[in-house]
Amino acid sequence: MNLNCGIVGLPNVGKSTIFSALSMSDAEIANFPFCTIKPNVAMVNVPDKRLDELFELIPSKKKINALIEFVDIAGLVKGASKGEGLGNQFLSNIREVGIICHVVRCFDDGDIVHVNGKVDPQSDIETVNTELCLKDLETLEKIYDKEKKLSRLKKTDSPLELYEKAIEVLSQNRLLRLYSFTDKEEKVLSSLQLLTLKKQIYVCNCDESGVVSGNKYTQVVEKIAKDENCEVLRISGKMEAEIQKIEEKSERDEFLSMMGLEESGLSTLIRKAFHTLDLCVFFTAGADEDRAWVFKRGMKAPECAGLIHSDFQKGFIKAEVYSFESLKQYKSEAEVRKHGLYRLEGKDYEMQDADIVFFKFNV
Repeated sequence: MNLNCGIVGLPNVGKSTIFSALSMSDAEIANFPFCTIKPNVAMVNVPDKRLDELFELIPSKKKINALIEFVDIAGLVKGASKGEGLGNQFLSNIREVGIICHVVRCFDDGDIVHVNGKVDPQSDIETVNTELCLKDLETLEKIYDKEKKLSRLKKTDSPLELYEKAIEVLSQNRLLRLYSFTDKEEKVLSSLQLLTLKKQIYVCNCDESGVVSGNKYTQVVEKIAKDENCEVLRISGKMEAEIQKIEEKSERDEFLSMMGLEESGLSTLIRKAFHTLDLCVFFTAGADEDRAWVFKRGMKAPECAGLIHSDFQKGFIKAEVYSFESLKQYKSEAEVRKHGLYRLEGKDYEMQDADIVFFKFNV
Protein backbone atom coordinates (compact mmCIF):
# COMPACT_ATOMS: atom_id res chain seq x y z
CA MET A 1 0.00 0.00 0.00
CA ASN A 2 1.38 3.40 -0.99
CA LEU A 3 1.63 5.76 1.95
CA ASN A 4 0.08 8.83 0.35
CA CYS A 5 -3.29 10.43 -0.29
CA GLY A 6 -4.71 11.45 -3.67
CA ILE A 7 -7.07 14.44 -3.79
CA VAL A 8 -9.69 13.68 -6.43
CA GLY A 9 -13.08 14.92 -7.61
CA LEU A 10 -14.84 16.57 -10.52
CA PRO A 11 -13.36 19.76 -12.02
CA ASN A 12 -14.01 23.00 -10.10
CA VAL A 13 -14.92 21.39 -6.76
CA GLY A 14 -12.04 23.12 -4.93
CA LYS A 15 -9.37 20.41 -5.00
CA SER A 16 -6.51 22.72 -5.91
CA THR A 17 -7.64 25.38 -3.42
CA ILE A 18 -7.53 22.79 -0.63
CA PHE A 19 -4.21 21.42 -1.88
CA SER A 20 -2.67 24.90 -1.97
CA ALA A 21 -3.76 25.53 1.59
CA LEU A 22 -2.39 22.13 2.64
CA SER A 23 0.99 22.73 1.10
CA MET A 24 1.02 26.53 1.39
CA SER A 25 2.25 26.35 -2.22
CA ASP A 26 0.95 27.90 -5.40
CA ALA A 27 -0.89 25.06 -7.13
CA GLU A 28 -2.42 26.49 -10.29
CA ILE A 29 -6.05 27.47 -9.66
CA ALA A 30 -8.47 28.63 -12.35
CA ASN A 31 -12.17 28.58 -13.21
CA PHE A 32 -12.05 26.00 -16.01
CA PRO A 33 -11.85 22.20 -16.19
CA PHE A 34 -8.52 20.33 -16.29
CA CYS A 35 -6.51 23.19 -14.82
CA THR A 36 -4.52 20.53 -12.94
CA ILE A 37 -2.96 18.38 -15.65
CA LYS A 38 0.16 16.97 -14.04
CA PRO A 39 -0.45 16.02 -10.41
CA ASN A 40 0.99 18.41 -7.83
CA VAL A 41 2.69 16.73 -4.88
CA ALA A 42 3.29 18.10 -1.38
CA MET A 43 4.80 16.68 1.79
CA VAL A 44 2.70 18.00 4.67
CA ASN A 45 3.46 18.13 8.40
CA VAL A 46 1.17 15.95 10.51
CA PRO A 47 -0.12 18.03 13.46
CA ASP A 48 0.67 16.20 16.71
CA LYS A 49 0.10 17.74 20.13
CA ARG A 50 2.07 14.89 21.68
CA LEU A 51 5.23 16.01 19.86
CA ASP A 52 4.60 19.57 21.04
CA GLU A 53 4.37 18.35 24.66
CA LEU A 54 7.44 16.14 24.21
CA PHE A 55 9.36 19.18 22.99
CA GLU A 56 8.43 21.03 26.19
CA LEU A 57 9.39 18.13 28.45
CA ILE A 58 12.61 17.22 26.62
CA PRO A 59 13.85 20.51 25.10
CA SER A 60 15.88 20.19 21.92
CA LYS A 61 17.49 22.33 19.21
CA LYS A 62 14.66 21.50 16.79
CA LYS A 63 11.35 19.71 16.49
CA ILE A 64 10.52 17.63 13.40
CA ASN A 65 6.96 16.52 12.68
CA ALA A 66 5.93 13.40 10.81
CA LEU A 67 5.14 13.95 7.13
CA ILE A 68 2.40 12.69 4.83
CA GLU A 69 2.25 13.08 1.05
CA PHE A 70 -0.77 14.60 -0.70
CA VAL A 71 -1.23 14.45 -4.48
CA ASP A 72 -3.54 16.86 -6.31
CA ILE A 73 -4.91 14.91 -9.29
CA ALA A 74 -6.60 16.29 -12.42
CA GLY A 75 -10.40 16.61 -12.33
CA LEU A 76 -12.42 13.68 -13.64
CA VAL A 77 -15.49 13.79 -15.90
CA LYS A 78 -18.06 11.26 -17.06
CA GLY A 79 -16.44 8.92 -19.58
CA ALA A 80 -12.97 9.13 -18.01
CA SER A 81 -12.65 5.33 -18.05
CA LYS A 82 -12.97 5.54 -21.84
CA GLY A 83 -10.45 8.35 -22.13
CA GLU A 84 -12.75 11.39 -21.93
CA GLY A 85 -11.09 14.59 -20.69
CA LEU A 86 -7.86 13.57 -19.02
CA GLY A 87 -9.43 10.30 -17.96
CA ASN A 88 -6.66 7.79 -18.57
CA GLN A 89 -4.06 10.03 -16.92
CA PHE A 90 -6.40 10.76 -14.01
CA LEU A 91 -7.11 7.09 -13.35
CA SER A 92 -3.47 6.03 -13.64
CA ASN A 93 -2.50 8.71 -11.13
CA ILE A 94 -5.11 7.40 -8.66
CA ARG A 95 -3.62 3.94 -9.00
CA GLU A 96 -0.38 5.26 -7.47
CA VAL A 97 -1.91 6.57 -4.21
CA GLY A 98 -2.72 4.73 -1.00
CA ILE A 99 -6.09 6.29 -0.23
CA ILE A 100 -8.51 8.63 -1.99
CA CYS A 101 -9.48 12.02 -0.58
CA HIS A 102 -12.71 12.65 -2.54
CA VAL A 103 -13.58 16.37 -2.58
CA VAL A 104 -17.27 17.07 -3.21
CA ARG A 105 -18.66 20.51 -3.99
CA CYS A 106 -21.16 21.52 -1.31
CA PHE A 107 -21.56 25.25 -1.98
CA ASP A 108 -23.50 27.49 -4.36
CA ASP A 109 -21.59 30.11 -6.36
CA GLY A 110 -22.80 31.40 -9.70
CA ASP A 111 -19.33 32.68 -10.52
CA ILE A 112 -17.76 29.21 -10.36
CA VAL A 113 -18.86 26.92 -13.16
CA HIS A 114 -20.00 23.40 -12.24
CA VAL A 115 -18.98 20.90 -14.88
CA ASN A 116 -22.52 19.44 -14.98
CA GLY A 117 -24.34 22.77 -14.71
CA LYS A 118 -25.68 22.33 -11.16
CA VAL A 119 -24.52 21.41 -7.66
CA ASP A 120 -25.57 17.82 -6.95
CA PRO A 121 -23.25 15.96 -4.53
CA GLN A 122 -24.90 12.57 -4.99
CA SER A 123 -24.59 12.74 -8.77
CA ASP A 124 -20.99 13.97 -8.48
CA ILE A 125 -20.03 11.07 -6.21
CA GLU A 126 -21.79 8.56 -8.46
CA THR A 127 -19.92 9.94 -11.50
CA VAL A 128 -16.51 9.49 -9.88
CA ASN A 129 -17.29 6.08 -8.38
CA THR A 130 -18.82 4.80 -11.63
CA GLU A 131 -15.68 5.71 -13.55
CA LEU A 132 -13.55 3.94 -10.97
CA CYS A 133 -15.74 0.83 -11.28
CA LEU A 134 -15.59 0.87 -15.08
CA LYS A 135 -11.81 1.22 -15.10
CA ASP A 136 -11.42 -1.66 -12.62
CA LEU A 137 -13.82 -3.76 -14.68
CA GLU A 138 -11.70 -3.18 -17.78
CA THR A 139 -8.53 -4.02 -15.86
CA LEU A 140 -9.93 -7.21 -14.34
CA GLU A 141 -11.43 -8.48 -17.56
CA LYS A 142 -8.02 -8.22 -19.26
CA ILE A 143 -6.33 -10.00 -16.34
CA TYR A 144 -9.07 -12.64 -16.30
CA ASP A 145 -8.66 -13.43 -20.02
CA LYS A 146 -4.90 -13.74 -19.62
CA GLU A 147 -5.21 -15.91 -16.50
CA LYS A 148 -7.75 -18.17 -18.17
CA LYS A 149 -5.26 -19.01 -20.92
CA LEU A 150 -2.43 -19.56 -18.44
CA SER A 151 -4.53 -21.64 -16.02
CA ARG A 152 -4.49 -24.60 -18.43
CA LEU A 153 -0.73 -24.77 -18.06
CA LYS A 154 -0.62 -24.22 -14.28
CA LYS A 155 -0.74 -26.87 -11.60
CA THR A 156 -1.30 -24.36 -8.79
CA ASP A 157 -4.61 -22.86 -7.71
CA SER A 158 -5.98 -20.28 -10.09
CA PRO A 159 -7.66 -17.01 -8.96
CA LEU A 160 -10.20 -17.24 -11.80
CA GLU A 161 -13.13 -17.78 -9.44
CA LEU A 162 -12.13 -14.72 -7.40
CA TYR A 163 -11.79 -12.61 -10.55
CA GLU A 164 -15.24 -13.74 -11.68
CA LYS A 165 -16.69 -12.69 -8.34
CA ALA A 166 -15.00 -9.28 -8.50
CA ILE A 167 -16.11 -8.76 -12.11
CA GLU A 168 -19.70 -9.49 -11.11
CA VAL A 169 -19.51 -6.92 -8.29
CA LEU A 170 -18.11 -4.24 -10.60
CA SER A 171 -20.67 -5.07 -13.32
CA GLN A 172 -23.33 -4.03 -10.81
CA ASN A 173 -21.53 -0.69 -10.37
CA ARG A 174 -20.54 -1.60 -6.81
CA LEU A 175 -17.23 -0.60 -5.24
CA LEU A 176 -15.01 -3.55 -4.34
CA ARG A 177 -14.14 -2.00 -0.97
CA LEU A 178 -17.80 -2.37 0.05
CA TYR A 179 -17.85 -6.11 -0.68
CA SER A 180 -16.84 -8.70 1.93
CA PHE A 181 -13.86 -10.63 0.60
CA THR A 182 -11.82 -13.03 2.71
CA ASP A 183 -8.40 -11.82 3.87
CA LYS A 184 -6.76 -14.13 1.33
CA GLU A 185 -8.96 -12.84 -1.50
CA GLU A 186 -8.37 -9.22 -0.54
CA LYS A 187 -4.62 -9.80 -0.53
CA VAL A 188 -4.77 -11.15 -4.09
CA LEU A 189 -6.93 -8.26 -5.33
CA SER A 190 -4.84 -5.64 -3.50
CA SER A 191 -1.78 -6.72 -5.48
CA LEU A 192 -3.59 -5.50 -8.62
CA GLN A 193 -3.80 -1.88 -7.36
CA LEU A 194 -7.54 -1.73 -8.09
CA LEU A 195 -9.07 1.72 -7.70
CA THR A 196 -12.31 0.67 -5.99
CA LEU A 197 -10.46 -1.21 -3.25
CA LYS A 198 -8.82 1.98 -2.02
CA LYS A 199 -10.23 3.54 1.13
CA GLN A 200 -11.89 6.93 0.71
CA ILE A 201 -12.32 10.04 2.82
CA TYR A 202 -15.14 12.30 1.68
CA VAL A 203 -14.40 16.01 1.99
CA CYS A 204 -17.40 18.36 1.82
CA ASN A 205 -16.06 21.63 0.42
CA CYS A 206 -18.62 24.16 1.63
CA ASP A 207 -18.89 27.84 2.50
CA GLU A 208 -17.92 29.16 5.94
CA SER A 209 -21.39 28.77 7.46
CA GLY A 210 -21.55 25.14 6.35
CA VAL A 211 -18.34 24.14 8.13
CA VAL A 212 -19.90 24.21 11.60
CA SER A 213 -23.60 23.58 10.95
CA GLY A 214 -23.55 21.81 7.58
CA ASN A 215 -26.09 22.36 4.80
CA LYS A 216 -28.39 20.40 2.50
CA TYR A 217 -25.43 19.30 0.37
CA THR A 218 -23.20 18.14 3.23
CA GLN A 219 -26.09 16.08 4.62
CA VAL A 220 -26.18 14.10 1.37
CA VAL A 221 -22.44 13.40 1.47
CA GLU A 222 -22.48 12.50 5.17
CA LYS A 223 -25.25 9.94 4.59
CA ILE A 224 -23.29 8.34 1.74
CA ALA A 225 -20.14 8.25 3.89
CA LYS A 226 -22.07 6.62 6.75
CA ASP A 227 -23.52 3.98 4.43
CA GLU A 228 -20.03 3.23 3.09
CA ASN A 229 -18.41 3.36 6.55
CA CYS A 230 -16.06 6.11 5.33
CA GLU A 231 -14.50 9.06 7.09
CA VAL A 232 -16.12 12.41 6.21
CA LEU A 233 -15.45 16.01 7.16
CA ARG A 234 -16.64 19.50 6.29
CA ILE A 235 -14.09 22.05 5.16
CA SER A 236 -14.09 25.45 3.49
CA GLY A 237 -11.20 25.56 1.06
CA LYS A 238 -11.57 29.32 0.72
CA MET A 239 -11.48 29.86 4.50
CA GLU A 240 -8.54 27.47 4.95
CA ALA A 241 -6.57 29.43 2.36
CA GLU A 242 -7.17 32.59 4.39
CA ILE A 243 -6.17 30.87 7.65
CA GLN A 244 -2.83 29.87 6.12
CA LYS A 245 -2.05 33.54 5.52
CA ILE A 246 -2.21 34.26 9.28
CA GLU A 247 1.38 33.88 10.47
CA GLU A 248 0.90 34.07 14.26
CA LYS A 249 -0.41 30.87 15.84
CA SER A 250 -2.28 32.83 18.53
CA GLU A 251 -4.13 34.80 15.85
CA ARG A 252 -5.00 31.61 13.99
CA ASP A 253 -6.36 30.05 17.18
CA GLU A 254 -8.39 33.17 17.91
CA PHE A 255 -9.87 33.12 14.40
CA LEU A 256 -10.80 29.44 14.69
CA SER A 257 -12.39 30.08 18.09
CA MET A 258 -14.48 32.88 16.60
CA MET A 259 -15.66 30.41 13.93
CA GLY A 260 -16.58 27.84 16.61
CA LEU A 261 -13.79 25.44 15.61
CA GLU A 262 -11.20 23.69 17.77
CA GLU A 263 -8.77 23.18 14.89
CA SER A 264 -8.54 23.92 11.19
CA GLY A 265 -10.23 21.65 8.69
CA LEU A 266 -6.84 20.96 7.16
CA SER A 267 -5.47 19.62 10.45
CA THR A 268 -8.48 17.32 10.71
CA LEU A 269 -8.03 16.16 7.12
CA ILE A 270 -4.32 15.44 7.61
CA ARG A 271 -4.95 13.40 10.75
CA LYS A 272 -7.83 11.46 9.15
CA ALA A 273 -5.68 10.67 6.11
CA PHE A 274 -2.80 9.59 8.35
CA HIS A 275 -4.94 7.18 10.36
CA THR A 276 -6.90 5.91 7.34
CA LEU A 277 -3.53 4.86 5.90
CA ASP A 278 -3.05 2.93 9.18
CA LEU A 279 0.06 4.91 10.03
CA CYS A 280 1.54 5.54 13.48
CA VAL A 281 4.52 7.45 14.84
CA PHE A 282 7.32 6.72 17.24
CA PHE A 283 9.41 9.47 18.79
CA THR A 284 13.13 9.96 19.25
CA ALA A 285 14.20 12.64 21.69
CA GLY A 286 17.52 14.25 22.57
CA ALA A 287 19.59 17.40 22.66
CA ASP A 288 19.81 17.76 18.86
CA GLU A 289 16.21 17.03 17.88
CA ASP A 290 12.85 15.72 18.98
CA ARG A 291 11.32 13.89 16.04
CA ALA A 292 8.25 11.92 15.00
CA TRP A 293 8.93 8.98 12.65
CA VAL A 294 6.18 7.44 10.53
CA PHE A 295 5.68 3.67 10.51
CA LYS A 296 3.00 1.25 9.35
CA ARG A 297 1.04 -0.38 12.15
CA GLY A 298 2.40 -3.86 12.85
CA MET A 299 6.05 -3.11 12.08
CA LYS A 300 8.68 -4.64 14.37
CA ALA A 301 11.40 -2.71 16.19
CA PRO A 302 14.26 -3.54 13.74
CA GLU A 303 12.15 -2.36 10.77
CA CYS A 304 11.40 0.91 12.55
CA ALA A 305 15.08 1.31 13.39
CA GLY A 306 15.78 1.00 9.67
CA LEU A 307 13.60 4.05 9.02
CA ILE A 308 16.25 6.13 10.77
CA HIS A 309 19.22 4.43 9.09
CA SER A 310 19.74 1.08 7.40
CA ASP A 311 22.69 0.37 9.75
CA PHE A 312 20.30 0.58 12.71
CA GLN A 313 18.28 -2.31 11.30
CA LYS A 314 21.27 -4.30 10.08
CA GLY A 315 23.03 -4.19 13.46
CA PHE A 316 19.95 -4.05 15.71
CA ILE A 317 20.62 -5.21 19.27
CA LYS A 318 17.69 -3.89 21.28
CA ALA A 319 15.33 -0.95 21.72
CA GLU A 320 15.02 1.10 24.89
CA VAL A 321 11.36 2.08 24.99
CA TYR A 322 8.85 3.98 27.08
CA SER A 323 5.47 5.45 26.22
CA PHE A 324 4.60 9.08 25.67
CA GLU A 325 1.83 8.69 28.27
CA SER A 326 4.43 7.67 30.87
CA LEU A 327 6.51 10.76 30.06
CA LYS A 328 3.43 12.95 30.22
CA GLN A 329 2.51 11.53 33.61
CA TYR A 330 5.97 11.65 35.25
CA LYS A 331 7.43 14.66 33.34
CA SER A 332 10.95 13.28 32.81
CA GLU A 333 12.77 10.19 31.56
CA ALA A 334 14.46 9.82 34.95
CA GLU A 335 11.08 9.59 36.69
CA VAL A 336 9.84 7.12 34.09
CA ARG A 337 12.85 4.93 34.87
CA LYS A 338 12.29 5.34 38.59
CA HIS A 339 8.74 3.99 38.25
CA GLY A 340 9.89 0.94 36.27
CA LEU A 341 8.29 1.98 32.96
CA TYR A 342 11.49 2.12 30.91
CA ARG A 343 11.76 -1.18 28.98
CA LEU A 344 14.26 -3.14 26.90
CA GLU A 345 12.66 -4.74 23.82
CA GLY A 346 14.08 -7.20 21.32
CA LYS A 347 13.70 -8.04 17.63
CA ASP A 348 10.13 -9.35 17.98
CA TYR A 349 8.75 -6.23 19.63
CA GLU A 350 5.87 -4.69 17.67
CA MET A 351 6.19 -0.93 17.89
CA GLN A 352 3.27 0.98 19.36
CA ASP A 353 1.96 4.40 18.46
CA ALA A 354 3.70 7.16 20.47
CA ASP A 355 6.53 4.96 21.73
CA ILE A 356 9.62 6.98 22.67
CA VAL A 357 12.62 4.89 21.67
CA PHE A 358 16.41 4.73 21.63
CA PHE A 359 17.84 2.00 19.38
CA LYS A 360 21.00 0.10 20.28
CA PHE A 361 22.92 -1.29 17.29
CA ASN A 362 26.35 -2.55 16.24
CA VAL A 363 27.73 -2.89 12.71
